[in-house]
Amino acid sequence: MAKQPPNQPPNQPGIGALDKRNREIFREVVESFLETGSPVGSRTLSRRLNRSLSPASVRNIMADLEEAGLLHAPHTSAGRLPTDRGLRLFIDGFLELGDLGETERAEIDAHCAAAGRSFEDMLIQASEMLSGLSGWAGLVMAPKLEAPLKHMEFVSLGDGRALVVIVGEAGAVENRIIEVPAGLPPSALVEAANYLNARLRGATLAEARRDIMAEIEGHRAELDAVTARVVESGLAIWGGGDQQQTLIVRGRANLLEDISAAADLERVRQLFADLESKQSLIDVLELANEGPGVRVFVGSESQLFSLTGSSMIVAPYSNSNQEVIGAIGVVGPTHLNYARIVPMVDYTARVIGRLIG
Repeated sequence: MAKQPPNQPPNQPGIGALDKRNREIFREVVESFLETGSPVGSRTLSRRLNRSLSPASVRNIMADLEEAGLLHAPHTSAGRLPTDRGLRLFIDGFLELGDLGETERAEIDAHCAAAGRSFEDMLIQASEMLSGLSGWAGLVMAPKLEAPLKHMEFVSLGDGRALVVIVGEAGAVENRIIEVPAGLPPSALVEAANYLNARLRGATLAEARRDIMAEIEGHRAELDAVTARVVESGLAIWGGGDQQQTLIVRGRANLLEDISAAADLERVRQLFADLESKQSLIDVLELANEGPGVRVFVGSESQLFSLTGSSMIVAPYSNSNQEVIGAIGVVGPTHLNYARIVPMVDYTARVIGRLIG
């Protein structure tokens, strides 16, 4: 699988800036961190290396790598950890992706199989499956329904509420609950649905919404006042901003299993708060739509997480017209098993795209 090109700050050293010995030490530090999630010291590193280097020599090289911004020490007496910049350099230049086994592929295929389930059910299953296989949190962004629409329906829920069901021509289905006048007669819901469906088919939601609202505001719509309110409410709930997306996150509890200190607990607590910031997460997921393949966001470079120490691996999925309509991925600590999770996310996104098609 082709990896995304590096997205490095201008002052970040590339692989070519490191000599062979520095590259070897750097790689050992990062691989040890990915295995354990803990700092690695010079004595431990000297034992891991194939070549004979004293702990003092290793310490000097680690100091050079720290000065270059690739490593850091969490506190004075600790070993070294890769910085976000260091992890980015490792992912872009050293990471060797593994291959999914037949068992994992079969499990992904089975969980994503959409027979007898709605599109949203399939996405929920996919996010839960990624959470289970990766051991971290799985997340998915459902389509924004910018594609042509097929059908809209209102279902009375009683107590002044109604369910709005909107279906895209590609098969995507989204549900929203709206407030309607108390005691609304069923005929008003039917009339509102008929009015909308006569104008929705083949148009995007933005196009249909603009024209319909203009008709209502210009009093050109042949609707009574109550039905007009239903139509307006049904369209408004799909209005601008983040309300057009459905965000699904599964496996938050898995993040708690990585706690080893109070500082880690604070990091996970803040990560939970960041995950609840729906628009921020959707903004990051939409970055995956800028190009094909898997994107890896390390720590603070994602501009989502309030604290460093978290990474996100995300891939877009497409409909039958090869239009990107959503994204799926995994979020966890920066010592994720990237070599295993990257192909897992990539394969899942391709399976979802195939099923949508």
